[in-house]
Amino acid sequence: MKRRKFIQTGSAAAAATLAFPWVMQRRASAGDLELLVPGELSSATEGVYPPFSFKAEDGKLDGLEMRIMGEICRRLGLSYEPVVIKWESMLVALLADKYDIVGNAMGITEERQKSVTFCDGWIESGARLVVHEDSAIQSSADAEGKSVGVITASIFVPLAEGWGAEVKHYQSDVGVMQDTVNGRIEGAVMDSIAAAYAIQKSKLPLRWTDELHIPYQLGWAVKKGKPNLVKAINAARAEMVADGTFKRLVEDLVGYDPSPSDPIRSILS
Repeated sequence: MKRRKFIQTGSAAAAATLAFPWVMQRRASAGDLELLVPGELSSATEGVYPPFSFKAEDGKLDGLEMRIMGEICRRLGLSYEPVVIKWESMLVALLADKYDIVGNAMGITEERQKSVTFCDGWIESGARLVVHEDSAIQSSADAEGKSVGVITASIFVPLAEGWGAEVKHYQSDVGVMQDTVNGRIEGAVMDSIAAAYAIQKSKLPLRWTDELHIPYQLGWAVKKGKPNLVKAINAARAEMVADGTFKRLVEDLVGYDPSPSDPIRSILS
């Protein structure tokens, strides 16, 4: 994958439910949400980054990002307006008030937090070992001495080497997954979300182990000085996770619920 604490305890559902009435009150005055256009949330996206954003067969934008952001807007009583823009221009245009939020998948880093405010982490990914569905391999501990494919020069190379695997280098996820299917290699190290989407979409005879290595979280970036918008989005997202809506909306794309069990919290000054 390129570029690249609301704590989930027994009280998470209750906390989200308590937060949501506050969000509902915001519907009466969209101006309180510090939006560029009252009643409308404009959100930057690449539109060509599956499974986060892509064009469906009907020509409309779809993906993890679109589904979750669209439902958040519905709960906040806002219209959802995706703005297609290139990745390298996203933060610059955000700071120039071209849209309200960067909905595109963006890693939460300390460097980026210096210039923008991130909403709570909404997706967690990382490296997973992918194997044929009939493989005896159950975890990375079983990869020692096995042939494992990785993308050349990626951070997955030293990870697989650390397992004692016989590392095979590839130029793309397509090649490494195809060779795993055909038995040319015994496993592949891939980004969790990318692997899950490919397996789900193509119905490949593959599975991933439960271990998540080198985990990271993705967030939505907002221009600093908009605490009400960030709080409202956080509350709506948390409520969606608690009531099962988040999982329902994304499961057909990636086969599981990738929401973080312990989201990175927004830093509001």
